[in-house]
Amino acid sequence: MKKYLITSKEFYTDTPAVFRKILHEQLVKHLPEYALYRDKSNPNYATQAEHFTEVCAQFMDVKSFIHSDADLAKKLGADGVHLTSSQFSNVEYALSLGLEVIISCHTHEEVFKAEKLGVNVVTYSPIFSTPGKGEPKGIEDLEALLKVCKVKVFALGGIVSQAEVEAVENTTAYGFASIRYFY
Repeated sequence: MKKYLITSKEFYTDTPAVFRKILHEQLVKHLPEYALYRDKSNPNYATQAEHFTEVCAQFMDVKSFIHSDADLAKKLGADGVHLTSSQFSNVEYALSLGLEVIISCHTHEEVFKAEKLGVNVVTYSPIFSTPGKGEPKGIEDLEALLKVCKVKVFALGGIVSQAEVEAVENTTAYGFASIRYFY
């Protein structure tokens, strides 16, 4: 079961030295295989993304992803880019840059579209109740999806404790992604 740590300004802050310290501590503590820098409101996004990739590079087994900006991901030497569900038109370009591509999906149809475009992994959400993210899909829907798709799937949304992790572990999902679990 792969783990995908997603940053948030609320926990990691946008102060570089503090951000680097917290990120390093969380990578040591949780040992995720994937990590995403995501802070949509940071006016110094590119600078903080650089700090993020530098910290991730200290860990051989952590793949670093930049949120929604393939050019920045390539420039910083990140392993990949995590595209939003409104960025399907960017998949081919990101792949042409040699980046791994993860894309956010919220329906089975989006997962099939992502699979057809050749993305490496999708996030499928929300699986569990998550503030402001709509009705949760649930484990049964996730299991139904996993039976009919070939692309690797990270379960996302409302994974805040070991109970949700264990529920996902009982499926054939590639892994789980979370912000709050990794606090």
